Amino acid sequence: MNRILRLRPGRVALVLAAALVLASAAVVAASAPAADLLDRASQPRLHAESAVLISIARAGDRLVAAGERGTLLLSDDNGAHWRQAPMPVSVALTALAFPTPQAGWAVGHGGVILHSADGGEHWSRQLDGRQLGALERAAAEASGDARALADARRLADEGPDQPLLDVAFADAQRGIAVGAFGLALATADGGRSWQSIRARLPNRLGKHLYDVSFDGERVLIAGEQGALFRSTDGGAHFEAVATPYAGSFFGVLAGEGGALLLYGLRGTVLRSSDDGASWTRIDLGQPTTVSAGLRLADGSLLLADETGRVLLSQDGGASFAPRAIEQPFAFTGAVQAGDGSLVLSGVRGLARLASPVAKAQP
Repeated sequence: MNRILRLRPGRVALVLAAALVLASAAVVAASAPAADLLDRASQPRLHAESAVLISIARAGDRLVAAGERGTLLLSDDNGAHWRQAPMPVSVALTALAFPTPQAGWAVGHGGVILHSADGGEHWSRQLDGRQLGALERAAAEASGDARALADARRLADEGPDQPLLDVAFADAQRGIAVGAFGLALATADGGRSWQSIRARLPNRLGKHLYDVSFDGERVLIAGEQGALFRSTDGGAHFEAVATPYAGSFFGVLAGEGGALLLYGLRGTVLRSSDDGASWTRIDLGQPTTVSAGLRLADGSLLLADETGRVLLSQDGGASFAPRAIEQPFAFTGAVQAGDGSLVLSGVRGLARLASPVAKAQP
């Protein structure tokens, strides 16, 4: 069986087919071999702004959104208008990172990592799943771990189907990409070379890793089965952080003074004020999977879920209130534009709110 079919519901399914069901994952996985899509450039699309868009990011004053079939869109007017940029692949693109207005990365299915040096106008391939097996094998051989070596050989045998699900950069040189089955890669030279860091994480079961973020030298990685990993030295070493939930976390937001907010499956939101030593559950009013989170410029916290609810917290995540939105749909990502507006990506494309803070409903 293709390993992609084992992915849990949640962000991965949104990535695969814009629906939180494994059946959709199966349809997409069977649509074309990953190797073919890695060698096929994306195609121009009518109404591309209505495509399934999985990630959105800010590159200086520009907004960049990415999603199904290698679709990538650019906006230079805070999300009012969009244009499509050519991409060298047709796989689903799952995450974006722009540590500077010019330097950007996109990751996606087939283990692909793409780089832009001009704010998203043009992209080149740095890595894909055809090289992942060799990277994993080199790391396993260096570690002397027989189990890791067996896993690396299996990864090479299965080909380039392994999806990367998130990417983050501390600056234009140092970045980490994570994905399904414990995939974790790092670069210290702007992506000119990547290495497996799977062995740095205490993740022997190979849990899916859905989210990675830098907060200074602190690195946080969230995943399935209650997984949260933390590094305090820029990713050189990781430790597991205990959480009181056994389901999937799709994101983590870090704040000052050790504040953390974890969100994920079935409306689960956990808040910590002591860097994960203790947790408090936050009630969102309904058990709906939270698929996107964002810290706004004024310090407010925003969450979005699979039903299209947008929830706002102005007390550090202790409570959330729904924000009025005209046409809700399943959201996958959020970013605050230069004019303060909120732009969300999702299964029906893009939505824009002129003011994310005003009109919060009690």
